[in-house]
Amino acid sequence: MTLDPEEARLLVDPRLQQAIRLFNTAEWYACHDQFEELWHETSGPIRPVLQGILQIAVAQLHHANGNRRGATVLTGEGLGRLRSAGGQALGLDLEALRANARGWLRALQANEASPALPPPVLLPHAPGVDGPHR
Repeated sequence: MTLDPEEARLLVDPRLQQAIRLFNTAEWYACHDQFEELWHETSGPIRPVLQGILQIAVAQLHHANGNRRGATVLTGEGLGRLRSAGGQALGLDLEALRANARGWLRALQANEASPALPPPVLLPHAPGVDGPHR
């Protein structure tokens, strides 16, 4: 399978690896900044993937700040952006991310005092991509 040139460029960009590490260590604000920088530099089919991941990260930041409504809305929007993506992109298992985020969203929508599920993590699907650091 041939990668989109933008995706191929991002796969070797150390900022992507840093953004993934920040996401997986729940450093939501810094993660947001890193993914947003990459998102602003893209225009092709990988752009909605970056935006979906970015929105899920911002949702986590909202949740950490006590903004359940913001967390719920942005988790749903992030899932919407990732809906049309395949099972993997950027060396990540997007299906696992979507499944985890859907569970998180259900917990938020059920208005659990503290959702029982951990925040979503980005799982590697290809060699060279750092996995969760929890």
